[in-house]
Order: sequence, then structure tokens, then C-alpha cells
Amino acid sequence: MIERTNPLPAAADAAVISFTLNGEPVRLAVPPARRLIDVLRHDLLLTGTKIGCEIGRCGACMVLVDGRPVNACLTMMYQLEGRRVTTIEGLAGGAEALHAVQRAFLEEGGFQCGYCTPGMIVSAAALLAERPDPTDDEIVEALSGNLCRCTGYGGILRAVRRAVAIGREADGTG
Repeated sequence: MIERTNPLPAAADAAVISFTLNGEPVRLAVPPARRLIDVLRHDLLLTGTKIGCEIGRCGACMVLVDGRPVNACLTMMYQLEGRRVTTIEGLAGGAEALHAVQRAFLEEGGFQCGYCTPGMIVSAAALLAERPDPTDDEIVEALSGNLCRCTGYGGILRAVRRAVAIGREADGTG
């Protein structure tokens, strides 16, 4: 279990928040209105989740909360009590394993600079968990909260389609 008391300027505004992060129980003493993105990157040193626009429009900070994609820049710590949070670091099955979407992004060149990639992968993984064989329109809709300024989206769409194929291969239907 990760248990940490953070140094706070005014200890009176701290609350102990308990949640599950990437499969591990966590208890943190933090101000309840502190943003999840700041806790992930600065307190827990999980820097895969990126800070982009900071107003919930770019998707660089996308994480899963109870399996659903949310913007970590808009999520306050008090909202996480008793919830399950999964970051890009926790998406795969272990240190050596890759999630099908991560593997597909590598195989299909679904990134250029890579800044948007963690958020894209998290959003795509949420889609495929809910709908293993989405249409192209469903893929586009699921990624509509994620912006990429480099690639033009062709490689990203190919990567999600490839992740669908990897899923089919894994379950014997492909």
C-alpha cells in the first residue's frame, strides 16, 4: 500500500483519501480539492499522464476512473474516495507486458512526438474494454476528447484497428 502524508502549507485543509491506483491500495493526505494530475505527477511520480491544456480539452491527462476515461486535470482528489484509478503505467499486465493498445501503437506508428499518446491509449483501451469490435465511427467518437497536433490521426486509427485485431487473435476469433 502506498501511504503518504504530504507536506502541506496549511495542514488543516488535508484529508486522507483512499483509493486504488493501478491495482494497489493508496492512502494519501492531500487537500481534497487538489487535482489528480498534480498528485500523480508530483507526489507519486507517475509522469506518463501528461499535462496539456489544463481545462479538459486536449485529453493528454486522460486516466481511467472505475474503467471510464476522465481528465485528470479536472478531477479533484475528493472525487476518488473508494474508486479505482488506472494510469498509462497501470494499463499493462506487468513490467514486461504491454496492453494490446500499447503494442498496436508501437506496431502501427500511432504517434509522432508522443505527448498525446498516453491519453489516446487510455481512451482507446476504455473503448475496447466496453466494445471489443468498434466501428471506425465509434473509434473516432471515443477519441474525440483527445487531440494530436503532430500525426493527422491516420496512424492512431490504424493502431486502434490493430489493437482490435490483436484482441481477436488473443481470444481466438481472429
